[in-house]
Amino acid sequence: MEATMIKVRICAFADEASPDLMGQIAALKEEGISLIELRGVNGRGVAELTEEEARAVRRRLDENAVSVWALGSPIGKIAVGDDFQAHLAQAEHLFRLAAILGTERVRIFSFYTSAPERDEETVFARLDRLAELAASYRVKLYHENEKAIYGDTAERCVRLLNAVPRLGCVYDPANFVQSGEDIDKAHRLLFDRADYFHIKDARCRDGAVLPAGEGDGGLRRLIGSLARDTVLTLEPHLAVFAGYERLDRTELRGSFVYPSQRAAFAAAAEALRVLLRENAFREVNGTWIK
Repeated sequence: MEATMIKVRICAFADEASPDLMGQIAALKEEGISLIELRGVNGRGVAELTEEEARAVRRRLDENAVSVWALGSPIGKIAVGDDFQAHLAQAEHLFRLAAILGTERVRIFSFYTSAPERDEETVFARLDRLAELAASYRVKLYHENEKAIYGDTAERCVRLLNAVPRLGCVYDPANFVQSGEDIDKAHRLLFDRADYFHIKDARCRDGAVLPAGEGDGGLRRLIGSLARDTVLTLEPHLAVFAGYERLDRTELRGSFVYPSQRAAFAAAAEALRVLLRENAFREVNGTWIK
């Protein structure tokens, strides 16, 4: 029987390369990436865009053959006790923007809480309402594990996905590391349930974010375990050092600091490409196949 070909596409939060849209497009093109997870445009969050501004962004992206994979929204990144009606209004605006920008995917979170067990029913009810509203706009929500929210452990992510089956799952290994979660457990519970992945690595001892494969997030295993088509979204979060050009480079040997956002973005992209090549993926017209 002929083996099934696996196809992986690379996406990116390009606002980490440049705050302005044309700088983001240039960075994506230089790195051979044609998908963007749109989070910030010209120094503003995607939720702040008007519909007219979103149409202008879409035209620019279309002109440069860049497609919006998902919106990196702030939905669910408020305290569980904050005004939910105002949040619903913001979400509805984002769902309208998603259609304009050409995506059916919106990344969300599961509310800041210091007592997740106490607040669980409220979290589930709110996310179910958001998912219902999203569906009315033909949008699907994808929950990302994040520090200090309800879903900052793999077990609670599973409980959430079971309770709100219309939710998708974004797996971010670095966030689990920074939350003190056992990465082996997280991989076991969530890898097969993840719809796509954020590529970010981190170190257990201090939470520092590192290029993919350099930390404790199990990125090598993650890439090596891929057995289905998926998307990998670069989210570099790498350190930029303002005085880099004044340092003796020997002082930086073995460190992961960069002279600019663009350099950090390039380093993150190359680290991911290295892991893909190590696992027998090869690039064909912008898609990585094995």
